[in-house]
Amino acid sequence: MAPPQPLVFTVRRRTREIVSPAGPTPREIKYLSDIDDQEGCRLQIPVIQFYRRDETKHGKGHPAKVIREALAKALVFYYPMAGRLREGPGRKLMVDCTGEGVVFIEAEADVALADFGDALHPPFPSCWEELLYNVPGSGGVLNCPLLLIQVTRLSCGGYTFAVRLNHTMSDASGLVQFMTAVAEIARGAREPSVMPVWQRELLDAPKPPRLMPTHAHREYDQFPDSKGTVLACPDNMAERSFFFGEAEITALRRLLPVHLRQCTTFDVLTACLWRCRTVALRPDPDEEVRLICVVDARSRFNPPLPPGYYGNAVGLPAAVAAAGDLTKKPLGYAVEVVRKTKAVVGEEYMRSVAELMVAKGRPRYTVVRTYMVSDLKRAGFGEVDFGWGKPVYGGPVAIRDVSSYLIPSKNGTVVPVRLPASAMETFVKEVDNMIKGRYDRINSPL
Repeated sequence: MAPPQPLVFTVRRRTREIVSPAGPTPREIKYLSDIDDQEGCRLQIPVIQFYRRDETKHGKGHPAKVIREALAKALVFYYPMAGRLREGPGRKLMVDCTGEGVVFIEAEADVALADFGDALHPPFPSCWEELLYNVPGSGGVLNCPLLLIQVTRLSCGGYTFAVRLNHTMSDASGLVQFMTAVAEIARGAREPSVMPVWQRELLDAPKPPRLMPTHAHREYDQFPDSKGTVLACPDNMAERSFFFGEAEITALRRLLPVHLRQCTTFDVLTACLWRCRTVALRPDPDEEVRLICVVDARSRFNPPLPPGYYGNAVGLPAAVAAAGDLTKKPLGYAVEVVRKTKAVVGEEYMRSVAELMVAKGRPRYTVVRTYMVSDLKRAGFGEVDFGWGKPVYGGPVAIRDVSSYLIPSKNGTVVPVRLPASAMETFVKEVDNMIKGRYDRINSPL
């Protein structure tokens, strides 16, 4: 998929508001979990939803008015979202449930949905920031609003719903749960169909602490930057999205031995991307490269985490391989590594991560010679209906240097990738060669 063409439009914003809960809420302190407050979650994550004009709902008024009122009602149930983060001893984060509220912006834009192109997906034109305005002073982790929402009506009658979330509060599943609650109330419900569950203590480190974590956690290894990493090439970056439909996935499966051909789309696609990206970045063959698989652990606890739990509940297990092995061995090698990496995530693994956070000062996952892949095909962004139908696109806005998202698209999956321009050329060729069967590395996998 080609990069987006420049797009210029004007957005007229009303004065930003602070939307507080529509009713009384408890004034209390609620602690985040030891998974929530790790360094890698201490940032803001932007998401955008694009909605078409719905002729049957044309008389319903500006979506912003409906969503604003529903947001205030939803915050009664999700009242921690209306609070502010504080930091205690040992960098422990907590929510001061002040009921102050979240930032809300109503806007109009002189651009139509069709102007964004036939296929809505990252990378979006550089002007997307106009649809999610960075209110000065609102983007910090501590002592700032935990949510910023902008609803922009487009000239065609469609609209966008853009949200910026303090990641310590929720992962993708938790954010979708909150957005769904707002959407249900916007459509007339009195309360969310799934009631929110806090219970962050379920993902805290065991008390008393054990002598050491039970897993190695190579995902949190810290070492210097070096050749063969995106971080060493911050300038002249290129962004592209790649589409993988049934034909492309089938072509990749043909490169696998028979016993692996029933693996998941995530497994084969992630293995392909990791391998092609490593070839493109050209690290030394004996250097270690990492793949972090973002794995939702909700169902991997015994019993599973309660429905309605909206905190961060993902594991970030890392596969580690020599660059030479990854690029020279058959694709089946990488698939096996991906499968084994995902399999380690369970209740014991998550408790071990929590222990490491407490013991090591809540470190960030490593980004050096690392590629992170997150599967959003079942996250549910595309199902959020505020009363004007489901979105044409729902999900991430920006492309990150070391990460890719698997985003559901009509008849397939879209994967945004960001690399140095020279590496992107090689990456495109490598992916194309694999899909077209020009896979002539040593050893046939068949």
